[in-house]
Amino acid sequence: MTDSNPDTVPQTDPAPRPAPEPQAGPPPAGPPAAGPPPPAAPARPVSPLAELRASAGVPESFAARAAAWLGRDAAARLHADPWRVLLVPGVGPRQADHFARRVLGEAARPDDPRRGAALVTHLLTAAAREGHTVTPAAEVLTALERVQVPEPQRAVEAALDAGDALVLTEEPEFDEAAFEEDAEPPEPEETLGLARWAMAEEAAAEGFQRLTLTAVPLLDDAAVKELRSGLPEDRSLAFTAALRTGVTVLRGVPDDVEDTALAIASAAAARGLRAALVPPTERAAAALAAKAGEGAPPVVALHRALDPRDDPSAAPGAVVFGRGEQRPFELDLVIVPDASGLDVELCAVLVEACPDGAHLVLGGGPGAPPPAGPGRPLDDLEASETVPVVELDAAPPSGPLGTLTAAVRSGELVAVDAPDREVVIVPAANAGEAVHRAVQLVADSIPRALGIAVEDVQVVAPAAGGEAGTAALNAALKARLNPGPGRYAGLDPGDRVVVAAPLRQAAVGETGVVTGAGPHGLDVAFPNGPAVVAPADAARLRHGWAVTVALGRGARRPAVVAVMSEPGDGTVLTRPLVATAFGLAERHLSVVQAAGPALARGVRENGAPERRTRLARLVVP
Repeated sequence: MTDSNPDTVPQTDPAPRPAPEPQAGPPPAGPPAAGPPPPAAPARPVSPLAELRASAGVPESFAARAAAWLGRDAAARLHADPWRVLLVPGVGPRQADHFARRVLGEAARPDDPRRGAALVTHLLTAAAREGHTVTPAAEVLTALERVQVPEPQRAVEAALDAGDALVLTEEPEFDEAAFEEDAEPPEPEETLGLARWAMAEEAAAEGFQRLTLTAVPLLDDAAVKELRSGLPEDRSLAFTAALRTGVTVLRGVPDDVEDTALAIASAAAARGLRAALVPPTERAAAALAAKAGEGAPPVVALHRALDPRDDPSAAPGAVVFGRGEQRPFELDLVIVPDASGLDVELCAVLVEACPDGAHLVLGGGPGAPPPAGPGRPLDDLEASETVPVVELDAAPPSGPLGTLTAAVRSGELVAVDAPDREVVIVPAANAGEAVHRAVQLVADSIPRALGIAVEDVQVVAPAAGGEAGTAALNAALKARLNPGPGRYAGLDPGDRVVVAAPLRQAAVGETGVVTGAGPHGLDVAFPNGPAVVAPADAARLRHGWAVTVALGRGARRPAVVAVMSEPGDGTVLTRPLVATAFGLAERHLSVVQAAGPALARGVRENGAPERRTRLARLVVP
């Protein structure tokens, strides 16, 4: 079983091989005495999953991935339904059919209802990885025919019966032509969605409605008027909306949104309100807390604020949070300065954790790229026209970094004058040269010329795949910065890692360093402290010297190396993606330009890709 995406799965078995145990007692003084041979050491028990892996003839790394995505009873689940292997990232329909034949023999048939149901879930999961929460039913039926499912409709019904998918009817949008006398009314569109994301959208919509309906002004009119006095009109509107309405969207460049959020929270706290700022990652929280200074309201990373719990009964891959409807925040005002990176599931958890009467402020850049996970809750909330949206006027950009990023946001890729090397453009003839240049910048040029340590340099790229994607970049960076066999789930002590899928110990996008490893798992130093990642969860970490823009957007770095190339895997260079990548740099940006004219064209012509979602309609009462 091979993997189509090298950055999706670990390359080696995460189960460490223990060193031979030392013999008890002192060593013998001379040749061993004659006698019967010592009893053989007891055989190490073989796990059911390893046994299944061996009998099916798939790579060792498969067992770790299956355990991570299917849970502790993965072997039993795969024996009962071998096509469930499609839930493991990197496994496709042909591989799943091969696996089923090895497990079931002649009983593995194309018309098996288990196969049809698993393929429906697989197709909807692939759509979710592209950000969609729903897919037209007709598209699913056509795709099922392509993978030779004899009765596609029966396969859909099997997936519905299993509870993995839901039928979701989308009401048509009416235009002027629909009201003409002889016009046929448009038919509702039948869509399918994974139950997980469909229920998250419904929960988020209900939460936004609840906060809007239960909100009362946090301060009286006189106090709000006093706070607004002397402020520019856009900031004045932001204060008014945040303090008087249940849910508010702030749009503006990141620094402006952050400064306005801090001003609102500080003013509210000074008047006795319980206010908190909730950035997406621990690294971002530390930077905002440093900017806020002493006496500012609390700054808590969202993941920690939601209080992740260790719950053995949780579904594989799910993180259980202690905060929610039964145990909400003890806060009057919750401000998320950068909410554009929240997928719909995390957004639903956040909204449910806000008590009745609390005010929630969600910030984000105009035209920011969508989150790494499914949905686009901030954009959908704005599109619903059910909450106030305040556009913050951008301050004039300062310095080469600000000038370049502002130009990209407006659709232009310009040359900037950078006498102190704040911005450096490094041309590369091809992807291989781009990887070489990036390694050279991280390991030598930036630390030597600018005095920025390797630990403070982050490489970002549009996608994981491709010859200059994060997988290739990380392989080259590891070979240079921390060579090793990747003995523990492809990782070694000293490796920088990034959380690529939900973990209890850290948020998606958080980076850390592996400090140790053993049968207990991986010891990782995250910004909020040390953590132990169990062997079954190690597959949720990736090497983190280079990260995709989607994963890296949660925190800025002193230096950023942006490797711009065309991945060739369907990923398109867009204006929001490039602006976000460039905006992550605090002091220095090196742009390794291997995309040729496609980079300027993407900045000029391509906005964020569309996503099929329901939240904008659901949130309307």
